[in-house]
Amino acid sequence: MQSLSERVIVIKSGGEMGTAVAWRLYQARLRRIVILETAHPLAVRRTVSFCEAVLDGECLVEGVRAVRIGRPEQVGEVWAQGALPVLIDPQWDSIPVIKPDVLVDAILAKRNLGTRMTDSPLVIGLGPGFDAGTDVHTVIETNRGHDLGRIITKGAAAPNTGIPGSIGGYARERVLRAPVAGKLTWDCMLGDLVQAGQILGQVSGKPVVAEIAGLLRGQIRPNGHVPQGLKLGDIDPRGDAAFLHTISDKGRAIGGAVLESIMRAYN
Repeated sequence: MQSLSERVIVIKSGGEMGTAVAWRLYQARLRRIVILETAHPLAVRRTVSFCEAVLDGECLVEGVRAVRIGRPEQVGEVWAQGALPVLIDPQWDSIPVIKPDVLVDAILAKRNLGTRMTDSPLVIGLGPGFDAGTDVHTVIETNRGHDLGRIITKGAAAPNTGIPGSIGGYARERVLRAPVAGKLTWDCMLGDLVQAGQILGQVSGKPVVAEIAGLLRGQIRPNGHVPQGLKLGDIDPRGDAAFLHTISDKGRAIGGAVLESIMRAYN
Protein backbone atom coordinates (compact mmCIF):
# COMPACT_ATOMS: atom_id res chain seq x y z
CA MET A 1 0.00 0.00 0.00
CA GLN A 2 1.29 3.46 -0.94
CA SER A 3 2.37 5.51 2.06
CA LEU A 4 0.91 8.95 2.69
CA SER A 5 4.27 10.64 2.09
CA GLU A 6 4.48 9.06 -1.37
CA ARG A 7 1.22 10.60 -2.55
CA VAL A 8 1.73 13.03 -5.45
CA ILE A 9 -0.02 16.38 -5.12
CA VAL A 10 -0.53 18.90 -7.93
CA ILE A 11 -1.47 22.47 -7.03
CA LYS A 12 -2.84 24.76 -9.71
CA SER A 13 -1.33 28.21 -8.97
CA GLY A 14 1.65 29.21 -6.89
CA GLY A 15 0.03 32.44 -5.78
CA GLU A 16 -0.42 33.39 -2.15
CA MET A 17 -3.02 30.75 -1.25
CA GLY A 18 -1.55 27.99 -3.41
CA THR A 19 1.79 28.67 -1.74
CA ALA A 20 0.24 28.56 1.73
CA VAL A 21 -1.24 25.16 0.89
CA ALA A 22 2.04 23.83 -0.51
CA TRP A 23 3.99 25.14 2.49
CA ARG A 24 1.59 23.55 4.99
CA LEU A 25 1.70 20.19 3.22
CA TYR A 26 5.49 20.36 3.01
CA GLN A 27 5.71 20.91 6.78
CA ALA A 28 3.52 17.81 7.25
CA ARG A 29 6.10 15.78 5.24
CA LEU A 30 3.89 15.61 2.15
CA ARG A 31 6.61 16.76 -0.21
CA ARG A 32 5.84 15.19 -3.58
CA ILE A 33 4.20 18.41 -4.67
CA VAL A 34 4.14 19.98 -8.15
CA ILE A 35 2.97 23.56 -8.69
CA LEU A 36 1.53 24.49 -12.09
CA GLU A 37 1.69 28.12 -13.20
CA THR A 38 1.27 30.52 -16.09
CA ALA A 39 4.21 32.14 -17.87
CA HIS A 40 3.27 35.56 -16.46
CA PRO A 41 1.93 35.16 -12.91
CA LEU A 42 0.31 38.18 -11.27
CA ALA A 43 0.90 37.47 -7.60
CA VAL A 44 0.27 40.46 -5.35
CA ARG A 45 2.04 39.12 -2.25
CA ARG A 46 5.15 38.15 -4.18
CA THR A 47 7.33 37.55 -1.11
CA VAL A 48 5.12 34.61 -0.09
CA SER A 49 4.31 33.21 -3.54
CA PHE A 50 6.14 30.27 -5.09
CA CYS A 51 5.11 31.49 -8.55
CA GLU A 52 8.01 33.95 -8.33
CA ALA A 53 10.21 31.00 -9.31
CA VAL A 54 8.72 31.29 -12.81
CA LEU A 55 10.45 34.65 -13.25
CA ASP A 56 13.50 34.26 -10.98
CA GLY A 57 14.30 30.57 -11.48
CA GLU A 58 13.77 29.83 -7.79
CA CYS A 59 12.40 31.44 -4.64
CA LEU A 60 12.17 30.87 -0.89
CA VAL A 61 9.08 31.18 1.31
CA GLU A 62 9.50 30.68 5.05
CA GLY A 63 12.43 28.33 4.54
CA VAL A 64 10.90 26.25 1.73
CA ARG A 65 12.48 26.53 -1.72
CA ALA A 66 10.69 26.32 -5.06
CA VAL A 67 12.51 25.73 -8.36
CA ARG A 68 11.28 26.28 -11.92
CA ILE A 69 11.44 23.24 -14.19
CA GLY A 70 10.94 22.91 -17.94
CA ARG A 71 9.14 19.57 -18.17
CA PRO A 72 7.28 17.19 -15.83
CA GLU A 73 10.00 14.56 -16.04
CA GLN A 74 12.21 16.83 -13.91
CA VAL A 75 10.02 16.78 -10.81
CA GLY A 76 11.99 13.93 -9.22
CA GLU A 77 15.26 15.86 -9.44
CA VAL A 78 13.78 18.79 -7.54
CA TRP A 79 12.09 16.57 -4.95
CA ALA A 80 15.49 14.96 -4.33
CA GLN A 81 16.83 18.43 -3.46
CA GLY A 82 14.09 18.89 -0.86
CA ALA A 83 12.49 21.61 -3.00
CA LEU A 84 9.17 22.09 -4.80
CA PRO A 85 9.05 22.07 -8.61
CA VAL A 86 7.16 24.85 -10.40
CA LEU A 87 6.15 24.05 -13.98
CA ILE A 88 4.79 26.52 -16.52
CA ASP A 89 1.67 24.73 -17.71
CA PRO A 90 -1.33 27.07 -18.04
CA GLN A 91 -3.40 24.40 -19.82
CA TRP A 92 -2.52 21.71 -17.25
CA ASP A 93 -1.38 19.29 -19.97
CA SER A 94 1.08 17.69 -17.54
CA ILE A 95 -1.61 16.35 -15.20
CA PRO A 96 -2.10 13.06 -17.11
CA VAL A 97 1.69 12.65 -17.14
CA ILE A 98 2.19 13.40 -13.44
CA LYS A 99 -0.88 11.35 -12.41
CA PRO A 100 -1.47 13.04 -9.06
CA ASP A 101 -3.21 11.41 -6.13
CA VAL A 102 -4.47 14.87 -5.13
CA LEU A 103 -5.27 17.92 -7.24
CA VAL A 104 -5.80 21.30 -5.56
CA ASP A 105 -7.28 24.14 -7.62
CA ALA A 106 -5.90 27.23 -5.87
CA ILE A 107 -6.42 29.69 -8.73
CA LEU A 108 -9.16 31.54 -6.80
CA ALA A 109 -10.79 32.71 -10.02
CA LYS A 110 -14.22 32.68 -8.31
CA ARG A 111 -15.28 30.26 -11.05
CA ASN A 112 -14.18 26.87 -12.27
CA LEU A 113 -11.77 27.26 -15.19
CA GLY A 114 -11.78 23.58 -16.11
CA THR A 115 -11.08 21.43 -13.06
CA ARG A 116 -12.95 18.12 -13.05
CA MET A 117 -13.51 15.47 -10.44
CA THR A 118 -11.99 12.92 -12.83
CA ASP A 119 -8.62 14.75 -12.87
CA SER A 120 -7.44 12.91 -9.75
CA PRO A 121 -8.70 10.48 -7.07
CA LEU A 122 -9.04 13.51 -4.75
CA VAL A 123 -9.83 16.93 -6.21
CA ILE A 124 -10.05 19.97 -3.93
CA GLY A 125 -11.29 23.42 -4.94
CA LEU A 126 -10.57 26.59 -2.98
CA GLY A 127 -13.39 29.10 -2.64
CA PRO A 128 -16.47 29.85 -4.74
CA GLY A 129 -16.95 28.46 -8.23
CA PHE A 130 -16.84 24.78 -7.31
CA ASP A 131 -19.55 22.35 -6.26
CA ALA A 132 -18.45 19.52 -3.98
CA GLY A 133 -19.85 16.28 -5.34
CA THR A 134 -20.18 17.60 -8.89
CA ASP A 135 -16.88 18.95 -10.21
CA VAL A 136 -14.65 18.47 -7.15
CA HIS A 137 -14.70 16.13 -4.16
CA THR A 138 -14.12 18.83 -1.57
CA VAL A 139 -14.45 22.62 -1.40
CA ILE A 140 -12.56 24.75 1.12
CA GLU A 141 -14.23 27.92 2.37
CA THR A 142 -11.96 30.92 1.71
CA ASN A 143 -14.20 33.73 2.93
CA ARG A 144 -12.89 35.33 6.12
CA GLY A 145 -15.14 34.83 9.10
CA HIS A 146 -16.55 32.02 11.19
CA ASP A 147 -16.37 29.40 8.41
CA LEU A 148 -12.90 30.19 7.04
CA GLY A 149 -11.19 26.89 6.30
CA ARG A 150 -14.38 24.85 6.58
CA ILE A 151 -14.29 21.59 4.59
CA ILE A 152 -17.39 21.26 2.40
CA THR A 153 -18.19 17.80 1.03
CA LYS A 154 -21.54 18.70 -0.52
CA GLY A 155 -22.38 22.04 -2.06
CA ALA A 156 -20.41 25.23 -2.57
CA ALA A 157 -18.47 27.86 -0.66
CA ALA A 158 -20.01 31.24 0.15
CA PRO A 159 -20.46 33.47 -2.93
CA ASN A 160 -17.80 36.05 -3.68
CA THR A 161 -18.68 39.29 -1.87
CA GLY A 162 -16.14 41.43 -3.73
CA ILE A 163 -15.10 42.89 -0.37
CA PRO A 164 -11.54 42.14 0.81
CA GLY A 165 -11.03 40.84 4.32
CA SER A 166 -10.61 43.47 7.00
CA ILE A 167 -7.12 44.08 8.38
CA GLY A 168 -6.67 46.69 11.07
CA GLY A 169 -10.23 47.88 10.48
CA TYR A 170 -9.73 48.47 6.72
CA ALA A 171 -11.12 46.38 3.87
CA ARG A 172 -11.63 47.98 0.42
CA GLU A 173 -9.39 50.91 1.36
CA ARG A 174 -6.28 48.76 1.69
CA VAL A 175 -6.48 47.29 -1.85
CA LEU A 176 -4.88 49.04 -4.82
CA ARG A 177 -6.61 48.59 -8.17
CA ALA A 178 -5.92 49.74 -11.70
CA PRO A 179 -7.88 52.98 -12.28
CA VAL A 180 -7.90 52.37 -16.04
CA ALA A 181 -6.57 49.80 -18.47
CA GLY A 182 -3.02 50.39 -19.66
CA LYS A 183 0.68 50.15 -18.86
CA LEU A 184 1.59 49.91 -15.17
CA THR A 185 4.61 51.64 -13.65
CA TRP A 186 5.53 51.96 -9.97
CA ASP A 187 7.06 54.86 -8.02
CA CYS A 188 7.55 52.73 -4.88
CA MET A 189 8.81 49.33 -3.86
CA LEU A 190 7.35 46.31 -2.11
CA GLY A 191 7.84 46.78 1.64
CA ASP A 192 7.79 50.58 1.57
CA LEU A 193 5.91 52.49 4.25
CA VAL A 194 3.40 54.70 2.44
CA GLN A 195 1.07 57.53 3.44
CA ALA A 196 -2.59 58.16 2.70
CA GLY A 197 -2.89 60.20 -0.49
CA GLN A 198 0.55 59.20 -1.75
CA ILE A 199 0.85 58.40 -5.45
CA LEU A 200 2.37 54.92 -5.65
CA GLY A 201 2.40 54.48 -9.41
CA GLN A 202 0.55 55.10 -12.64
CA VAL A 203 -1.51 53.18 -15.18
CA SER A 204 -1.34 54.98 -18.53
CA GLY A 205 -0.67 58.22 -16.66
CA LYS A 206 -3.56 57.79 -14.20
CA PRO A 207 -2.28 57.74 -10.59
CA VAL A 208 -2.54 54.76 -8.27
CA VAL A 209 -3.19 56.45 -4.92
CA ALA A 210 -2.92 55.02 -1.40
CA GLU A 211 -6.15 55.50 0.53
CA ILE A 212 -4.56 54.58 3.86
CA ALA A 213 -1.13 54.64 5.48
CA GLY A 214 0.80 51.44 6.12
CA LEU A 215 3.22 48.90 4.72
CA LEU A 216 3.05 48.07 1.00
CA ARG A 217 2.63 44.35 1.64
CA GLY A 218 1.64 43.38 -1.90
CA GLN A 219 2.64 44.71 -5.30
CA ILE A 220 2.40 42.94 -8.65
CA ARG A 221 5.30 43.17 -11.04
CA PRO A 222 4.86 45.73 -13.82
CA ASN A 223 3.90 43.35 -16.61
CA GLY A 224 2.97 45.83 -19.32
CA HIS A 225 -0.76 46.14 -19.91
CA VAL A 226 -3.18 45.64 -17.01
CA PRO A 227 -6.99 45.62 -17.23
CA GLN A 228 -9.06 48.22 -15.39
CA GLY A 229 -9.92 47.10 -11.86
CA LEU A 230 -7.10 44.55 -11.59
CA LYS A 231 -5.74 44.20 -8.06
CA LEU A 232 -2.29 45.76 -8.16
CA GLY A 233 -1.30 45.65 -4.50
CA ASP A 234 -2.36 45.93 -0.90
CA ILE A 235 -1.44 48.06 2.09
CA ASP A 236 -1.19 46.59 5.58
CA PRO A 237 -2.21 49.33 8.06
CA ARG A 238 -0.39 47.52 10.87
CA GLY A 239 2.90 48.54 9.27
CA ASP A 240 4.83 45.54 10.60
CA ALA A 241 7.64 44.58 8.19
CA ALA A 242 7.67 41.02 9.58
CA PHE A 243 4.29 40.40 7.90
CA LEU A 244 5.86 41.01 4.49
CA HIS A 245 7.67 37.66 4.44
CA THR A 246 5.22 35.45 6.34
CA ILE A 247 2.14 33.52 5.28
CA SER A 248 -1.13 35.09 6.43
CA ASP A 249 -3.54 33.70 9.00
CA LYS A 250 -5.99 33.07 6.16
CA GLY A 251 -3.38 31.13 4.18
CA ARG A 252 -2.48 28.98 7.17
CA ALA A 253 -6.15 28.18 7.83
CA ILE A 254 -6.79 27.17 4.23
CA GLY A 255 -3.57 25.15 4.09
CA GLY A 256 -4.60 23.31 7.23
CA ALA A 257 -8.01 22.52 5.75
CA VAL A 258 -6.42 21.05 2.61
CA LEU A 259 -4.11 18.95 4.79
CA GLU A 260 -7.09 17.67 6.77
CA SER A 261 -8.95 16.84 3.54
CA ILE A 262 -6.01 14.74 2.36
CA MET A 263 -5.74 13.01 5.72
CA ARG A 264 -9.46 12.19 5.66
CA ALA A 265 -9.06 10.56 2.27
CA TYR A 266 -5.74 8.75 2.64
CA ASN A 267 -4.74 8.36 6.29
